[in-house]
Amino acid sequence: MSRSSLCIYPRLYTLHFTLSINGKNQWEWVFQNEQVCFHIIRPSRGGDVITEVMAEHQPEVWVSDLFSAQKTNPATAWQVCLAHQLRDCQYGIDAGDHIFSGRMKKLLLRALVLRRRWSDLADSTRYQYRCRLFRDLDSILSLLPTQEDGLRLQKRYLELRENLFLFLDDPTIPPTNNSSEQALRWSLIFRKVTNGFRSDWGRDLFAAVRSIVNTGKRQGFSAFESILIALNPLKSLLALG
Repeated sequence: MSRSSLCIYPRLYTLHFTLSINGKNQWEWVFQNEQVCFHIIRPSRGGDVITEVMAEHQPEVWVSDLFSAQKTNPATAWQVCLAHQLRDCQYGIDAGDHIFSGRMKKLLLRALVLRRRWSDLADSTRYQYRCRLFRDLDSILSLLPTQEDGLRLQKRYLELRENLFLFLDDPTIPPTNNSSEQALRWSLIFRKVTNGFRSDWGRDLFAAVRSIVNTGKRQGFSAFESILIALNPLKSLLALG
C-alpha cells in the first residue's frame, strides 16, 4: 500500500504517540479513514511528517486533536476531536473553573447526543437544533471566567468556533478521532511489552505491517489474508471499484 493511496479518500483522522527507537523518542503517526490506515514512525512530531505523507494532496476534511502540527493540516475543513475537548473541559472543572468549563462540556456532550439522533430527525428539526447549539455556544463564549484554565479554554474556542460542529453539517464526518486511537492500540501494547525498537528497519517494518493489517481489516480481511494480499503484486488491499 503506497502513501498516495491515502489521498484517494477525502477524509483523514490522525493521531500520534511516543515510541522509543534505539533509546531515543520517536512518534508513531496514524493517518486513516474508513478505507485506509497508514502508520509511520518518525523522530519528529512536526508538520514535516504531514508534508512527507500527504505531499501535494489535499483531503476534504481533517479530524484531529489540537497539537500544533495538526493545526497546519492541508485539508479544506478541520473538525476538532471532541473527545479531547471533553477531557480538557473536565480538567478545567477539576482545576476550579466554575464559570466556563462545565457549561462548555455540557454543550459538547449535547452535540454528541444530537449526532446519534441526527439520522432520525427531519431537516427542519436539524436546522433548529443546530441554530440553538450555536446560539448557546455564543452565549457560553461571552462568559467572563476568572480562573486561568477557564480563560485558556475560552480563548481556544473563540478561535475554533467554526471547527467544533462540522459533523452536524455532514454525517460522514466523525466528531472524534477515536478510531485513530483504536488503530494505535496494538502499538501501545507493543510498546509496553518490548519497550520500543532497537533499529530503524524494525521501526519501519512494524509500521508497514500495522498499515497492511489495519487497512485489510477495513476491507473485511483477516490479518493473515491482508499480508498475503500485500505480498501479491497482482492484488490490492484497496477496493477502488
